[in-house]
Amino acid sequence: MATIRSLCVYCGSGSGHAEAYGKAAVELGAAMAKANIRLVYGGGGIGLMGTLAKSVVDHGGKVLGIIPDFLKRKEMPLDAVIDVVTVPDMHTRKMRMFTEADAFVALPGGIGTLEELVEQLTWAQLGRHAKPVVVANIGGFWDPLRVLLDHMKEEGFIRPGLQVKYSIVDEVRDIIPTIQSQVASLPQEALGAEHDPVVIEKM
Repeated sequence: MATIRSLCVYCGSGSGHAEAYGKAAVELGAAMAKANIRLVYGGGGIGLMGTLAKSVVDHGGKVLGIIPDFLKRKEMPLDAVIDVVTVPDMHTRKMRMFTEADAFVALPGGIGTLEELVEQLTWAQLGRHAKPVVVANIGGFWDPLRVLLDHMKEEGFIRPGLQVKYSIVDEVRDIIPTIQSQVASLPQEALGAEHDPVVIEKM
C-alpha cells in the first residue's frame, strides 16, 4: 500500500477575488500538516502560494519550495519556509516538483497553475506516471476546464484509451482522503519517477 508523503500543490501567485480561495489554502495547509504530508510548491511567498505555505508552517508541517532564480524578487519566498531550492529555469522547477511529489493538487490560480496542471494530466494520459491528480474546484472555479475537457472528448480529441485521469473535489476536506483512497492499492514504487506505460499497467 502506497503512502502519500509529499503533495505538490499548484496555485496562484495572486489571491483572487473570492475569500473562499484563501480559506481553502489555509484549510489545506492545516490538513497537510496534521497528516504529516510535506508541501511541495513553487516557492513563492505571495498570493495563494504564500497563504498555503504559511499555513503548513504555522501548523507544524514541512515545506519544500522550488523557485527559479529570476522569480525570487517577484514572488518573494517566505522567510518561514527554510527549505527553499533555487533552480535555473522553469523546466527544472517543474521536473523537480514532479520528482519530489507523490500526488498533485490544483487550487485556483492563473495561466501558470493551469499549465502545470495540464502538464501532469498529459503525462498521466500518456502513462508516464500513476500519481493522483486532484482538482480542487473551490466555488466552481475549475468548471470551465471541465466543460473544455468534455468538449475535447465529444469532438474526438480525447479518444478511448487516452482518458484524462483526474479527480474533482469541491471541498478541501475531501482532498487528502481522495488521494489516499487512490493510492491504497498501489505499491510505493508506483509513485516514483517517470515510468514507461507498460510498467504502470503491471502495477
